[in-house]
Amino acid sequence: MQPEELLNEGNDSQKPAKESPLLSLERELKLFNESIREVAVEIMMEGLSSYPIFIAHQHELKLGEVILDRNDLNSEWSIHASTLEEFGERSVIKPELKDRFINTYKNPNDFMCVFVVVPEGANFVYFPYAK
Repeated sequence: MQPEELLNEGNDSQKPAKESPLLSLERELKLFNESIREVAVEIMMEGLSSYPIFIAHQHELKLGEVILDRNDLNSEWSIHASTLEEFGERSVIKPELKDRFINTYKNPNDFMCVFVVVPEGANFVYFPYAK
């Protein structure tokens, strides 16, 4: 799935579309860019994982560690930090798909890997860190 599809861009319908909640996620990822990058670097430097994953959600979720709580920050999204290893242990990524995930994983120094959870489902999105 392309980021444009998730963000509801390129929608040519005449009726006004309700703003995608992912537009607010994009704004928040830009706002908290440095904090998220610091956590990713820490995960890698401490040897916890070479594959940090951030989980973005708007409800309660028991996966990863909370790094940005929407209630504390008066924002729309909570962000948790996790790793490929936890996703494997919790069967979010099945063992037979682990290599495929690793092969498509983008450079964690340039992109945050975000597992976006919305009522319609969940998907991985790579969001570039601001330079």
